[in-house]
This record gives sequence, C-alpha cells and structure tokens, in this order.
Amino acid sequence: MRNSKILLILTLIAIVVSACNLAAGTKELVSTQSTIPGAESFDPITQTAIDNTYTKQEGVDVIYFAGGCFWGVEKLMQSIRGVVAATSGYANGKAVIVPTYDLVVTGETGYRETVRVEYKPEQVSLDALIFAYYQVVDPTVENAQGYDVGTQYQTGIYYTGEEAKIAVERITNIVKQRYEEFVVEIKPLERFYEAEEYHQDYLVKNPMGYCHISRDEIAVITNIIVDPGDYPRPTDEAIKAMLTELQYNVTQQAGTEAAFRNAYWDNHARGLYVDIVTGEPLFSSSDKFDSGTGWPSFSRGIDENAFVYIDDDSFGVTRTEVRSRAGNTHLGHVFYNESLSPTGTRYCINSAALRFVPYEEIEAEGYGYLMDYID
Repeated sequence: MRNSKILLILTLIAIVVSACNLAAGTKELVSTQSTIPGAESFDPITQTAIDNTYTKQEGVDVIYFAGGCFWGVEKLMQSIRGVVAATSGYANGKAVIVPTYDLVVTGETGYRETVRVEYKPEQVSLDALIFAYYQVVDPTVENAQGYDVGTQYQTGIYYTGEEAKIAVERITNIVKQRYEEFVVEIKPLERFYEAEEYHQDYLVKNPMGYCHISRDEIAVITNIIVDPGDYPRPTDEAIKAMLTELQYNVTQQAGTEAAFRNAYWDNHARGLYVDIVTGEPLFSSSDKFDSGTGWPSFSRGIDENAFVYIDDDSFGVTRTEVRSRAGNTHLGHVFYNESLSPTGTRYCINSAALRFVPYEEIEAEGYGYLMDYID
C-alpha cells in the first residue's frame, strides 16, 4: 500500500511538472487566448466563419485576399471602382489565438496578413477582383511575397458562401494553367480579426511606404475598362465543340496560323476584335496597323488588364506570349521597339483567336460601352 501511495504521488508530480512546462512554452501565444467555445479546428460544415467586425450590407458582398504585406493589397482594392471598403487584418490562424501584429510576425500563429474586401457586385464582379489579385501576386512562392518572408505572408483567397467558392475555384483553375507550381491557399474563411489602426490605410497615410505591389500596377488596375465577369470561360467540352480544328489548335494548344492566309490580316473595317472563346473585347480597329508580317497587328489593347504575358522560349527564341485574361486563350505574341507601330508596341495576333464585330453591330452585341474606342 505504501509503495502504491508513493507511486501515485510521483505520478501526480510528473503531471504537474509537464503541465507547467507546457504552459511556459506557450505562454506568449496563449496569453491572448480566444474565448471561442472549445477553440477547436474549423469545420466549414458545422461552424460559421468568425468576423465580428463585419456587418453585412444590402447589395454588398465580401471576399478576403491574402497577398503578402496587406498594405499594398488594401491600397489596390481601394482603388477599384465598386469596392466600398478594404480592411487590413489577420485570417485563418489558430483558433486559440486572438492575433496582434506582434504575435503574427513570429510566424507561429498560422494567421495570414489578409484584406477584407467589401464590394458592390452591380459595379464590379468578383471575377474582376480575383483576376486583379492574381495580377499582383506571385502564386508560385510559398510563405513570401516580394522582400517579405514568413508564414504570415502566405498567399490565399478565403471565401464565405457557395457562390463565392464557385467563382474563386473557377478562376483559380484558369490561372493555374499558366504555372508549373501553384501554392495559393483556396479555403473558406475560418476567422478574421482587424489589424491595429496604424495598419489601416497605411499607404494613404504613408505614400512612400514600401510594398511589393508597384504604383504602376495599381494604376493599370485602377483603370479597368472591361469586366471579365461579363465574359466567363466556357467549359473545356463547350470550347472544343464551338471551335474549328484550326481555332482550337491556336487558342488551346498555342499553335500558329499561316501568315497572309488568315481572316483578318488585311481587314480594314471599323469594329472590335474580341476573344473567340469568351467574347472578351481585346482590340479596336483604330489601333490596327499593317506590319507587313501577314498577321493582324495592333499597337495597343483596349484594356491592358485583359492580357496576360508569359515568357516563351520555344523554338530557341525568347518571346512574350499574350493570352486573354478571362479565357486563357493563346492570342499570339507582343513585341516592343517596333518602328512601324505608332506606340512602339506590336501585338502580333492570330486571326483564329479573334472574332470581329463590325461597328454597326457593336450596340446589338452588348459592346456599346466601347464605342468611344473606335474612331
């Protein structure tokens, strides 16, 4: 009996010592422990996302973007017409922690520097916001963006609701096709806490503050003209059914049509040239010129945001491939310092990737908002 009592006492002492060691090892993080009941891991089926500072407004939707340092993402989103609020904060970390900046920068909380974006879908689509986000992040880098390194800088898109989930996954699947590696987190929002006041509107208060998103990038996106939400990419099956063999080879397999033997190389009619896959407007006849190459050539696009540029080293030559934003359609290549181009830039585009909309039919086809871009 005496031995049993001694053994019991020693066991209790061991448990107490272990508990003290555990508490000492986690004191800094647990000192701000959440009052969330149970503080268990998030289950999107049984739990509701936590964002106690967000109030739903009629006609306003919400999405959450983690894109490295939140200062730049906040400034970018604030610059887009239709965004009514962009708030810096911390998302999807450990449930037992209510984050502060000092805790998050340790890299041990699991929280990402994230911006809550509230927007009016009648003025700007979620598609447009997601594509804008992908324009300014490197989706191939884990736990870093620009010069910022750490788990708090991991990229991610966090959604609430089935409709937003479908849009995020649909567009992400398009963007993924452009990269061999892709590490952006796509998850439901678990929890979001607003960052400290000095982080809010940081680049407005400190215009010369650092951010991996350049002012030029923000300026381009601010001037968005074409909303990609109006021109969604069809399914792969639908695309294959709607295109000729040549059109499919060019647009989906990065093929090239024959020079001087294509539909639009010498077309001089007034109108718009749109992506044959999605209908997204790309070029105006006002910017078309004769380059002597045998392919349609344009000095500029209608909306710079409608194009994606990819390094192309095929055939032993370094070139810049041009794809459409919404459709990921291979269009052709872009060249610079071209003497025949009024702007010095030449978009060399395959006719098979385009559909021409005559000036007289622009209104009827829903492109009336672009009439001013055609001389």
